[in-house]
Amino acid sequence: MVAGEASGDLLASHLILALKKRLPDALFYGIGGPKMQAAGFQALFPAEKLAVRGYAEVLGHYREIIGIRRKLLSGMLQEPPHAFIGIDAPDFNLHLEKRLKAHGIPAIHYVSPSIWAWRGGRIRSIAQSVSHMLALFPFEEEIYRRNGIPVTFVGHPMADVIPLEMNRPALREKLGIPQDQLVFALLPGSRQSELQFMAETFIETAKRLNQRFPQARFLVPLATRETRDAFELALYRLSALDLPITRLFGHAQDAMGVADGVLVASGTATLEAALLKKPMVIAYRMSPWSWQILRHMQYQPWIGLPNILSGRFIVPEFLQDDATPDNLAQALGNLVEDQETCHRIAGIFSHLHERLRQNSAERAADAIVGFLNRSEAWTSAPLAV
Repeated sequence: MVAGEASGDLLASHLILALKKRLPDALFYGIGGPKMQAAGFQALFPAEKLAVRGYAEVLGHYREIIGIRRKLLSGMLQEPPHAFIGIDAPDFNLHLEKRLKAHGIPAIHYVSPSIWAWRGGRIRSIAQSVSHMLALFPFEEEIYRRNGIPVTFVGHPMADVIPLEMNRPALREKLGIPQDQLVFALLPGSRQSELQFMAETFIETAKRLNQRFPQARFLVPLATRETRDAFELALYRLSALDLPITRLFGHAQDAMGVADGVLVASGTATLEAALLKKPMVIAYRMSPWSWQILRHMQYQPWIGLPNILSGRFIVPEFLQDDATPDNLAQALGNLVEDQETCHRIAGIFSHLHERLRQNSAERAADAIVGFLNRSEAWTSAPLAV
């Protein structure tokens, strides 16, 4: 099993627990994070080794990443597991899955690559690499079936965890935030490489929002010590230590749950904000070289999951040179002042939440066990994944 970042670590930990109920003697090992290890996973390499985004950024770690993949592949070919489960991280996992499948080892991929948004030609490589796909979104199921790839729609685990209705007053009381205070949540990314390009933009945006709403408070959840240090260094560089910003170690859901508006880097956090029914503005910046490559691979006019899943623009998006502090502050400020629009957005997100709420870990575990029961790799010996 391989998971390459914090979201994959959480996803895999729930899957491991669900599989253990069905396969109590199963062994789980590979690349994973602390949540997977707490569920009984043996990490041969830590998940953060793979947590790099952007072409230019990946090149800086290319040799180390390839070395890890080579060692992992060699070990599995010498002692084949009953199945391999790749959790997201498609650039790493699909190559691994292709080699394993060619050697008769079933390769299950959990979380479809975003072929509907970027690099749709990957579907051919996926067909060669994947024995069974576990898809988080309903429209993905049809794409894979149309291309002859076995697939199961399992729903999104975040939709199971987040309640359909959040008790914001209780959450504000828990965090000691007055009920009538205006609160913005800022989520500049979960990776250090993302903060390199977005921390200063988000801080400058907070400065402008603070000028427009001097009573406002800002909450910034940061996933790791490295991202926290990077954000605090950016505050120091911009002489912004006096801004009313509270840094949180994790607790992204709490920060967004109490917020009136959210500024969020494109990624899984945009879906989390949608499931919390929050008005948001989506931003993303990367290295100029990475951007020149990716913008020519984009198939849809949206990059944010709330807009993609809705099939239309629901929340504003600002990418690369358009992601300026002036643009972001104006868009988010206007949004929180328009209560009619905020109410309409919340209704759309409530419908989305219900569609994705499928008890995903249990459905995924059922699909995996069903697949293994049909697979020639299944034996009475202890299962290794």
